[in-house]
Formats: sequence, C-alpha cells, structure tokens
Amino acid sequence: MPDRYKDFPMRFERHEDGVLEMIFDGPNLNAVDARVHAELPKVWAVVDSDPETRVVLVRGEGRAFSAGGSFDLVEEQIEGYAARMRVYYETRDLVSNMINCKTPVISAIHGPAVGAGLIVAMMADISIVARTAKIVDGHTRLGVAAGDHASMVWPLLCGMAKAKYYLMTCKHLSGEEAERIGLVSLCVDDDKLLDVARETARDLAHGAQEAIGLTKYSLNSWYRQQMPIFDASLALEFLGFGGPEVKEGVKSHRERRQPKFV
Repeated sequence: MPDRYKDFPMRFERHEDGVLEMIFDGPNLNAVDARVHAELPKVWAVVDSDPETRVVLVRGEGRAFSAGGSFDLVEEQIEGYAARMRVYYETRDLVSNMINCKTPVISAIHGPAVGAGLIVAMMADISIVARTAKIVDGHTRLGVAAGDHASMVWPLLCGMAKAKYYLMTCKHLSGEEAERIGLVSLCVDDDKLLDVARETARDLAHGAQEAIGLTKYSLNSWYRQQMPIFDASLALEFLGFGGPEVKEGVKSHRERRQPKFV
C-alpha cells in the first residue's frame, strides 16, 4: 500500500485494479475514537490525488460497519469547549470533503452503522447494505439534535415523512427496510454483501472515468444547495453538547437503561 495512507488509523487494501478498500477496524465494533474522527475528513483529498485509485469501497471489519463515536469522545465535548469546537470542525469538513471528493465512493454496510461511521455510509455515492444490518441515527437518544449529515441528506434520500420519523424517534432500520424507503441504494443477503460491493466497484473502476466523475459532481449539487440546512443542523447539534439532556443521554447509555429526560 502506498505511503500516502500509512499514517491513517483506518486499514487499506486492494483486491481489484483501481479499487481502494478503506476498512474501519478498531475496538468496540469499530467505534470512531478521537484519532479516527480527526483523520476521516483528511483522507478524501489523499484519495483524489492517488493515481492508482478510481473507486473507494468503505467497509467495516468483523461484526459491524461502525458503532459510532466513542462515549469518551462525547464526554470530552460535554466537558470542554475546545474539544467541542474541534469535533465540530472535523464533522463539518468530513461532510464537505465527501461531497467534493471526485472519486466515487461505495459503502458496504453490515451490522451496526451509527454516528460518524454512518455519515460515511450514507454520504457514499452508492450504499450497499446487508439485509440484517442495523442503521440508526441516535442523536436525539443521546440528547442532541440530529445534525452532521442527517437533516440535509435523509429527506433527499427517503422523503421528509420517513426522515422525521427515524431521526426524531431513533428507531433502528434493518437493511431491508432502509432499501424499501429509499435510504440506501441496494440491499443484499448478508453473505453476498462484499461480493456485490466489489463487483459494483469493479464496474465503476472500469467505466468512463470523466463521465462518472462529472455525473457524481452534478448530482452532489443537490447537497451543495442544502448546505445552509447542514450548517444550521450541525450548529444546533453542538449547541446541545453544552446542555443538560446530553449528560443524561450519556449516563443512561453507560448504565444501560432508558434515559429520563426532564
């Protein structure tokens, strides 16, 4: 693997010509810790400058795509303004950099997909999900507004009614349900996920690169038009990290009980 990827905490492999596989491979079901959160926004510019990469396939190792941000990182934001602002800028850059990344991105989603990992899964150009995957945007369960990508992206993918239902209630979606409502591109049997994702990546890698890249650029203009919604939702989310509800949300998660919001 080229040296350009050696300092990133994610794992990188090549199994197909022109296809780079970026793999979440860490403890606690590939939870996104402070280091991964800091580096995720930076990788997309490196990908775009890589002459050997025409497609990126993002997947998770083991039993999950990614179980979201670590509670240590959440508590750091609750306790300190500097940490809160650092993560705010990292999240803003992750979404913006994925929108502006010229290289097609495919996500292969299995098991839990939550938090910062879910941003990457949903903002991929093509999202392929295992039938038994568990997708959940847990912001309101944590006690903060559904910010980062969700308020901007989900209504475009699955419509306002479904977006409000799942983002306000934090209900889990199976891969099958996510495909039914249009939140993801394709749902496949669990044992076929990686094969289908790699086949799709292979097709893109051997397609007309300028035409595919410019089609992606054109379609992502829908997201660029919605950036004021993204900016507002992200600010409202991080406003919540200074309030009382998020403290109860984290405490209830730690104690494995339902939260008691007052």
